[in-house]
Amino acid sequence: MKFANTITAIVLITLSLLTATSFADVKLPAVIADNMVLQQNKTITLWGWADPSESISVKPSWQKRPKKTKADKDGNWSINTKTPKASGPHTITITANNTITIQTVMTGEVWLCSGQSNMEWPMSKVNNSQQEIASAKFPGIRIFTVKNTISKTPLPDCTGSWSQCSPETVGSFSAVGYFFGRNIHQELNIPVGLISADWGGTPAESWTSAKTLKKMDDFALAVETLEQSDPSEIEKLLKQKMNQWQKQINEKDPGSKEYWQSPSTDDAEWKTMELPKDWTSTELASFDGVVWFRKTTNLPPSWSKNDMTITLGPIDDYDTLYVNGIEIGQTLNWSTPRQYTIPASALKTGKNTIAVRVIDLHGNGGIYGIPEQMTLKPTGAPDSQAVKLAGTWKYKTGALAKDVPAIPQTSPSINAHTPTSLYNGMIAPLTNYGIAGAIWYQGESNAARAYQYRKLFPAMIEDWRDNFDQGNFPFYFVQIAPYSYAPNVPSEKLREAQFLTLKNTKNSGMAVTSDIGNIKDIHPRNKQDVGKRLALWALAKTYGKKDVVYSGPVYKKFKIQDSKIRLYFEYTDGGLVAKDGPLTDFTIAGTDKAFVPATATIDGDTIIVSSDKVPDPTAVRFAWSNTAEPNLFNGAGLPASSFRTDDKIEN
Repeated sequence: MKFANTITAIVLITLSLLTATSFADVKLPAVIADNMVLQQNKTITLWGWADPSESISVKPSWQKRPKKTKADKDGNWSINTKTPKASGPHTITITANNTITIQTVMTGEVWLCSGQSNMEWPMSKVNNSQQEIASAKFPGIRIFTVKNTISKTPLPDCTGSWSQCSPETVGSFSAVGYFFGRNIHQELNIPVGLISADWGGTPAESWTSAKTLKKMDDFALAVETLEQSDPSEIEKLLKQKMNQWQKQINEKDPGSKEYWQSPSTDDAEWKTMELPKDWTSTELASFDGVVWFRKTTNLPPSWSKNDMTITLGPIDDYDTLYVNGIEIGQTLNWSTPRQYTIPASALKTGKNTIAVRVIDLHGNGGIYGIPEQMTLKPTGAPDSQAVKLAGTWKYKTGALAKDVPAIPQTSPSINAHTPTSLYNGMIAPLTNYGIAGAIWYQGESNAARAYQYRKLFPAMIEDWRDNFDQGNFPFYFVQIAPYSYAPNVPSEKLREAQFLTLKNTKNSGMAVTSDIGNIKDIHPRNKQDVGKRLALWALAKTYGKKDVVYSGPVYKKFKIQDSKIRLYFEYTDGGLVAKDGPLTDFTIAGTDKAFVPATATIDGDTIIVSSDKVPDPTAVRFAWSNTAEPNLFNGAGLPASSFRTDDKIEN
């Protein structure tokens, strides 16, 4: 009998263990988490993963009863639920084999912020950045940055986390996104969620799905080839290339060859720099290449026995971190705030040497965030215990950029410029998430292919709308600013492609930036007005603010009147205005298509253009060059878009 009881006990224990382990914990995508904002007054989707056929219960605090569903055969599950008007904080409890309670959830307005570097440009690098960051105390604004990710196929999830907007969290966030969201939040007095998914230097085709690109002759073959590549071979070759790249740097860079990361390195003659700082404001202003930074910090005995977390803020372009000569980690993205875990085995009581090898291949360089982003603390400890690392660091230059090999493509056959790669890695994971609309700042990387952009850009907008399946949601974008592009890159034609997209795409809007650019810097620092101008479109067109002027003058049509051409405009609110003198940047041509500078005068809501050299004019162009900074505005202070009246638009 005793033996039988023992057998029974073993069976029961075995069954209980099997039962306990037969269901995997329910999991949620990164974007469904604490501090998120859900689109208000909308039927939204909550989704995740569990074991096949596992029962899932979802209970938002604003509903009396939970909603229930089951995971499908592949473990996917989703539930639709109606959100209340802007409010919070709420909780959402999800129960399956385990229970997850999502805290501090708000309902409000959710906007997706995407594009290339001018959208990615962080708050830490804008005009008056310190004051702007210090004043960014808006717990009703929640921010989420999608980690830069490429993929050959659409991914089910992304990497990122929601944070409440504060001086501690906003420094590395998209400045255009923040200023847009701040305007919406302050004008409407409701919570705003901002999802930043952007990557510097990338073209629009990277942000477009395969479904759409396969319909376009220019991209169909590239997409089909990508879909046939072997992922395992790609990963293997990438690893080989990265190892080769590291070896080449070590051979070319004196700091790497001489082991400047070693605690025993004599740095007495090294120069000093106050960090964080963009080194373009120092004697390194014209330097591109490798710079080594070193700092010694003391650790008490209790700290040296723990893993430590070090943060350094964003670094331009790439960095490798060493502690006491041991390599800790590496980041190959210029805008990502650095955070590394230092294992206790790399530490010692007393002096510890921190070395950072920074590689800048072009443009600005340095450890450039804000002081609060440079810290060291025991892993898991509260921020109040962190040691500040900002301040005086020693530095020494290494190899020049011309001697540093270019970083290998993120993959032999797929990189951030590969058609579909960023849509798959950074947009596809978001398409179930309820949004109010999208803002977009991109075009510089397509400027040499402006005629193609006339089809690609509106196709991308429709592609997103189809894949999000939330109707023709608002899509507001920035017309690229004037800049000294190469002569073979006619950015005025790219601006024209954007202008035509505005004309031909429903529920779209365009913020013109011809007056707030910098012809010597492709990254103008005035992101405040960019965000505000995008917000004007949203406030007027999405939120129905009738007293808001949201667009500068937009060319409508022209008439030839003897030896002159009269131009007609929309959005002349407050009348047409020539700032600081006569109108500039108008040219006129006859049948010979030889455009010459013209005289332009305002006549009511029209402009009359003429030139003594062109008695029989046929066409007018306005601000038709890379560096045009015209002075035509409306009475509300918004600038006019560049345009031309020519009927034929050549490639």
